[in-house]
Amino acid sequence: MIAPDLVDLLWQGLVETAYMVGVATLLSGAGGLLVGVLLILTDRGGLLAAPRLNGLLGLIVNVGRSLPFIILLVAISPFTRSVVGTTIGTTAAIVPLTVSAIPFYARIVEAAIREVGRDVVDAARAMGASRRQIIVKVLLREARPGLVAGLTITVVALIGYSAMAGVIGGGGLGDLALRYGYQRFEDDVMIGTVVLLIVVVQAVQMLGDRVARTLSHR
Repeated sequence: MIAPDLVDLLWQGLVETAYMVGVATLLSGAGGLLVGVLLILTDRGGLLAAPRLNGLLGLIVNVGRSLPFIILLVAISPFTRSVVGTTIGTTAAIVPLTVSAIPFYARIVEAAIREVGRDVVDAARAMGASRRQIIVKVLLREARPGLVAGLTITVVALIGYSAMAGVIGGGGLGDLALRYGYQRFEDDVMIGTVVLLIVVVQAVQMLGDRVARTLSHR
């Protein structure tokens, strides 16, 4: 039998992790999609070709992706405090989670949209489609399977990042594993946390794969 106290601890950690990852996914999904689309549009030959802006965006994205999450947690702590008023807790952890995931997902969005055939865009142009229609009804629509698959990868990465947020008291399953499993040497808590994280990641991956296959018409 699993001790009721352990169940309560794991449930609380799961809820906190779901909160952090859920909000960060919404914010980073929207931000990453916007940045990824801008990378495509401002590239040479793009609908809004602007090589200098594209180079600047690419540099920012590359810098964001090059920073290990544990370092990013500390590096942007002043920014986190200015946004949410604190650097500790689940809400505070959402800020670095989002900042780290936006450039990660932006590159995935860029790669997914590049997979859309040039002939499809040219056909839409020939039929008189506007830039907005090409972006929304051609590029994003055709790239949906890749975008969903990429978002799934991002969510799984965010789950891992959220576990690291336990180092700064971010709450969630990572904080639970650190405080009880590591510092207090309670092996049952550590094992329960690991098993729960594996189950959550598997569930997210299976759901994402199913949605991506449903959207794919190849």
